[in-house]
Amino acid sequence: MNISKIFGWFFCLTITGVGSHAQFKDPRPKRKQPNIIVFLVDDMGWQDCSVPFRDKLTVSNKRFRTPNMERLAREGAKFTNAYAAPVCTPSRVSMITGMNAAHHGVTNWTSPQKGVNADAADNELLPAPWKTNGFSPVADVPNTVYATPLPQLLREAGYFTIHAGKAHWGAIGTPGANPYNMGFMVNIAGHAAGHPQSYLSEENYGNMSGKATVQAVPDLEEYYGSGTFLTDALTREALKALQEPVRRRQPFYLYLAHYAVHTPLQADKKYHQRYIDMGMDEAEARYASMIEGMDASLGTVMDFLVSKNIADNTVILFMSDNGGLSLAPPRGGLPHTQNQPLRAGKGSVYEGGIREPMLVKWPGVARPGTVVPQYVMIEDFFPSILEMAGVQLYDVVQQVDGRSFVPLLESPATADSARALIWHYPNKWIPEGGPGINYKSAIRQGRWKLVYDQRTQSSELYNLYDDIGEQQDLATRYPEKAKILRTMLSHQLQQWNAPMPILKSTGKSLPWP
Repeated sequence: MNISKIFGWFFCLTITGVGSHAQFKDPRPKRKQPNIIVFLVDDMGWQDCSVPFRDKLTVSNKRFRTPNMERLAREGAKFTNAYAAPVCTPSRVSMITGMNAAHHGVTNWTSPQKGVNADAADNELLPAPWKTNGFSPVADVPNTVYATPLPQLLREAGYFTIHAGKAHWGAIGTPGANPYNMGFMVNIAGHAAGHPQSYLSEENYGNMSGKATVQAVPDLEEYYGSGTFLTDALTREALKALQEPVRRRQPFYLYLAHYAVHTPLQADKKYHQRYIDMGMDEAEARYASMIEGMDASLGTVMDFLVSKNIADNTVILFMSDNGGLSLAPPRGGLPHTQNQPLRAGKGSVYEGGIREPMLVKWPGVARPGTVVPQYVMIEDFFPSILEMAGVQLYDVVQQVDGRSFVPLLESPATADSARALIWHYPNKWIPEGGPGINYKSAIRQGRWKLVYDQRTQSSELYNLYDDIGEQQDLATRYPEKAKILRTMLSHQLQQWNAPMPILKSTGKSLPWP
């Protein structure tokens, strides 16, 4: 068992051995345990909001209306280089375990059906031996990664733990399918599926006689036929669940993981006409209405905290699980243009598929209006939230890869250009492929990013400071830099024993970078 205690950005100690104990003295004054809210959006792109995550407003920022994200940015810190995995389940497993996707091995989205590989078929390659059944808090479940989940640690530390919305950690018939097994005391509408059958109460969120599929959203019967969009229903139920810990003055952890803005793209009628009047096509108007409905949920949550006089002791962390969808259809416009100037979108290791809108409000710690340029990764949420909760000593069965970003909230100008971020997607997401999609890996260190094609064993090199759109491949101009990054990527993937695709003709895995 690894006993880990993480105080900050530069200090991390892991001790191995059953029954071992570690005692450390944190030099910083002890804070009152804050309430903690993770507000996780599904498939939201870096610019799908009116908050500029660059140094100026972009065309995309002007298309969307998210006043409550603007409010959160004013009251907290904006992370301009925040990252996640190219698709959903790997990111969600990374957040709940603190492990990089290449390390935990859940490299693709998981099918809700146990034992079903979600990879598309390929003529030359067999699927990599990835963890097709997802994450498990219980050992020895086939094709899962076993780890200690974050909510369990928070519950043990005295938190009232609530899950609302999308779970999508594991397949039906495995422990990972049920949020209660993760340490949540309340579960609202979370199960094995990765998207809702319907956002509409008029369709009972998919629970229609003779028409329901595994994607039908559970638990919301009281809203059937009421005209309540799914995003709003989840928000209402989450706030109902918060009444109990607020009444008891018990610190709470709310994981509000919206199904929005994942497909199916369906109009939130409260906001849809605004975007039609702006001249958007129907698909984009639906998408924008779902974005605004998500933002309204954030505002409702923030208003609730104020009304209960607990806003000053509540941390809010806003994040998306992967880049914005750029397949058209179902999106409007030309394919892979929706996240420009970022390249591509969901499913890609280019910036459009992995760079996320991230905001953190922590009154008394994060100064209002702060901008944090240091790059961070979604596995960093695990040690960061534990540090926020004052959990200084914790037992976990996994090796935690994430680093706490709490020191960045305290000193936002801190820079660590030596840190390397890793992405690994040894899977086939869609049959037709696309830019940076299918069988790709990547590494970022400082300004430099290398993209590796597992099938062709070729590399591309980009300077993100000068070329955020990844249009100028510099691999031939700077071969030594490309070689260094490729070697670093290869070493880390081998250390983690990351899964690789298998060549049909030989039955052997493709070589490391």
